[in-house]
Amino acid sequence: MHVRELRGLLHPFLLLLIFERPGHGYDLIGRLEELGIPDVEPAYVYRVLRGLERDRSLISRWETTEPGPARRRYELTVKGRADLRSMVGHLAQLDQVIGACMRRSADAFARSRDGHRDPCAASHR
Repeated sequence: MHVRELRGLLHPFLLLLIFERPGHGYDLIGRLEELGIPDVEPAYVYRVLRGLERDRSLISRWETTEPGPARRRYELTVKGRADLRSMVGHLAQLDQVIGACMRRSADAFARSRDGHRDPCAASHR
C-alpha cells in the first residue's frame, strides 16, 4: 500500500497513537511504522500534527528534560478524544464497505475460475 493512500488516515492514526501514549514527532513517526505505515514524510506528519493542534485536538509542550534539543511533546485534549471516537466510527463504516468489496471481488474471481467470463478481460483486449 502506498503512503499516498494512507495520508487521509494519518489524522485518526496519530490521534490513536497519542491517546495510547503522548510523544514527540519522530517518536510518533516510528510508531506509525510499527502500525504498518512506513516511509511517511516527516514534514507531512508535522503538518498534520500542527493542524490537529490548530483544531484543538492536541496540545503540545516543549520538553527539555532529556539530553539534546528541546522537542514538542503532543498530548490529546478532550476534544481530540471525541474526534478520535468519531473517526473510529467512520473507520468502522469504511471497514464494512471494504469488507463487502473484498467479499464480492473474491466471489467474482472464484466465478471467473469456474468457467464464467471475466467481465474485465474483454475490456483489456
